[in-house]
Formats: sequence, C-alpha cells, structure tokens
Amino acid sequence: MATAATASAARFTAVGTGHGFRWRTSSWTHRAFFPNRRVAAPLRCRRHFLAPAALHKPDFQIKEEGQSETLDYRVFFLDGSGKKISPWHDVPLHLGDGVFNFIVEIPKDTSAKMEVATDEPYTPIKQDTKKGKLRYYPYNINWNYGLLPQTWEDPSFANSEVEGALGDNDPVDVVEIGETQAKMGAILKVKPLATLAMIDEGELDWKIVAISLDDPRASLINDLNDVEKHFPGTLMAIRDWFRDYKIPDGKPANKFGLGNKAANKVCTSPFRYGSISARTAAGRHKS
Repeated sequence: MATAATASAARFTAVGTGHGFRWRTSSWTHRAFFPNRRVAAPLRCRRHFLAPAALHKPDFQIKEEGQSETLDYRVFFLDGSGKKISPWHDVPLHLGDGVFNFIVEIPKDTSAKMEVATDEPYTPIKQDTKKGKLRYYPYNINWNYGLLPQTWEDPSFANSEVEGALGDNDPVDVVEIGETQAKMGAILKVKPLATLAMIDEGELDWKIVAISLDDPRASLINDLNDVEKHFPGTLMAIRDWFRDYKIPDGKPANKFGLGNKAANKVCTSPFRYGSISARTAAGRHKS
C-alpha cells in the first residue's frame, strides 16, 4: 500500500510455497544491517489452543497529529511508556498458533486512501497523495484494510507462479472480512484464510484475506471453503473491487494470477518459512 523504505529482510511465504513475501525484524540497539541465517519450522494450526505469546497483548496507543483530511495529518503509534514506535517495524507479526497482528490503515466503509508512511520517521499512518493532492478511492472499501507488520514484498524476487512478477516493495496487505468497522490504527488479531495474487502495473501485490478473532463467526472459518460458506460471494467481491478501483481514473483494470481466483490457506501450515536472513529494519527512527 505504501512506498516502502529500502531494506532486505526474511522471505515471508504463504500457502506453503515461496511467494516472495518477507518479514522484517528490528533491533533496539543497532541500525546497521546484519545477516543471521536460520531456518524456522512451519507453523501449525491448532484451533482451540493459543500459545503463551498470543495471550500477551502489547500496550500500544495511537496519537493523532494535525487535522484529518489534510496533508499534515498523521497517526502515530506509542508504546506503554508513551514513546513513539513504528507500527511497521516494532509491532510483532506472530502471536502463535497461526494468529497474526494486523494493523488497520483504512476502516471498512471509508474511501480515504490511508497508508503507513514507510519513508518517514516512526512510519505513521497518513493519507496518500498524488501531485500534492489527497487521494481517495472512487468508492468506499467494504472491508477493513491494512498491513501485516514486519513484512515486505521483495522487489528482487521474481515469482514463477505469478507470471514472474516482482514484489511491489511494500508491506503485505490484509483484507479483514469481519462484520465490525475497525478504527484506523487498530491492531487486530487475525487468522489468514485465503490469498489473492494481484498484479498492479506489473508488480505483485498480495492480498491476504483474514478474519479478526473478535468476529462472532471467526471460530467457524478457517480456510477458503469456510469463507465461501459463511461469507458467500466475498472472495469474488474482493477480487472485483481491487481489479476495478482504478478504472474510474482512466487506468486499466488490475490483473490477478493463480487462475484469477483466491488460493486456499493450508491449515496445517498457513505460513511457512524458507531460508531466513534476519536483518535490522531500515527506516526505523527513535528520535
């Protein structure tokens, strides 16, 4: 969604294959890049148990600066002591047991194109601009939309499964299909259900379809088939929305790989790692 800062990080892989996602790690004390290669075991999906890490709820707050719908408006994230942190670099990704943190940039039923400013100190949420003007979608988005923290779509990785497309150099996007409109800056616990391989002007821009654990139907939904059963037509609606939203501005429709359909999330291994090279995250600022 945003224009990502430079960095290399570990490849983040969905649906059991190497799709070119990467996750980012940050250090409280180091800003230089350093390699630390390791291989992590695949995650397992246990529907009735949460690992201890998932029981810990980090104490994050948001602080608005400036007036909404202006060029100066920013939504900053604060830790428990009131210090600014980066939602991209400092909010943990994994909560254990196939559950992930999701940061809401655009609440459902709104049209302002909000995004994490990956090139600014502390990467606050701001409204995107084009030629100095604030950007809006031509119509409301029907789901909560945002990013997975500490992820990055690698622009040097050509995905052979999706027309050889390169990553779009942004955090990985999430479309959360629950019934509640979340607040901008909210951090929701979600489980991935499916993924869409959008190709935007030749770049691969994955859309992870997920549901908040707080949604009343979350316990019923664990994969693509469950989405079709309990949210009929939603996956097609998401694909069509992202395919067509640029057309009113005179641009061509976006394309989708993987047969123009959503791919299923494999419950036994919703996100699997390949060889990992951990690095400190670029663009992290503490002052």
